Amino acid sequence: MSDVVLEVRDLTKHFPLTKGIVFKRQVGAVRAVDGVNLTLRRGETLGVVGESGCGKSTLAKLIIGLEKPTSGEILVQGQNLARMRGSALRRARRNIQLVMQDPYTSLNPRMTVGDIVGEPFQIHPEVAPRSDRRRRVGELLELVGLSPDHINRYPHQFSGGQRQRIGIARALALRPEIIVCDEPVSALDLSIQAQVINLLERLQEELGLSYIFIAHDLSVVRHISDRVAVMYLGKIIETGVDTEIYDHPTHPYAQALLSAVPVPDPTLRGLRDQIILEGDVPSPANPPSGCRFRTRCWKAREVCVEQEPALVEREGSAHPSACHFAEERDVVHATD
Repeated sequence: MSDVVLEVRDLTKHFPLTKGIVFKRQVGAVRAVDGVNLTLRRGETLGVVGESGCGKSTLAKLIIGLEKPTSGEILVQGQNLARMRGSALRRARRNIQLVMQDPYTSLNPRMTVGDIVGEPFQIHPEVAPRSDRRRRVGELLELVGLSPDHINRYPHQFSGGQRQRIGIARALALRPEIIVCDEPVSALDLSIQAQVINLLERLQEELGLSYIFIAHDLSVVRHISDRVAVMYLGKIIETGVDTEIYDHPTHPYAQALLSAVPVPDPTLRGLRDQIILEGDVPSPANPPSGCRFRTRCWKAREVCVEQEPALVEREGSAHPSACHFAEERDVVHATD
């Protein structure tokens, strides 16, 4: 485990639901993240996928320290960020940075690019002396494919792809080992998406970075990820290397997700065995008992109501799946 740079153990985040105006009392909780375990190794990309509202972005905020967990551990190089406070937490967070989803709102419109990229040096002055910061900012801009001459421009003078490059430069300023990418290309055009993905891969190779790549676009995740974790209603329900998840999914929810991925070859589109889920996603404030996916699952039995399935390797499967009846199913071509 010496190559593990991040380990998350039993991580939970419950947002309280209160009632009353003057005398508030808690009447429930939204279980946004509920018992997540994952590891990230040096130089690896871990993709996290799932539909909107499953807890992906909350997980990202917990890992980088923007939200305090209800319980659990976040170990970065052996240090538990969940229990750290003050200057110790600030020093530890230098090693883990965030690339945000929307390049239009993640940059301060009143600050120049030089101020935006150089702001981490003001927060952590020990990283770069004041006299050297302008040079460091220019180097960071060159690293992400922008000209150092743009240092005095404002965000509105750049395109969406260029703004995301500025966000990546800011994330690299403190030379972190871990970068959490929270849907970094979902707001960009397809051609620009490819450029940003290629940039992230080049930076990973040159700098030895480890990524947690959160997205709902399964094709993008497959392209960039070494391992994939599938989330549903605050829990990871299947995980494995990219080929195991995409070619041999065993959890019904993962199979339904993959059946919705567009097929590039038009001659094969009519042969897809598409899985259409019935019913609505349950509320995270009142999740179902047992298996959380059972209310939409065609395999649900009595045991699914009474017992929550553990995320373990099942018979006939080489990767963990949280389903009592996990088995492979061909989701690309019809088998009947």
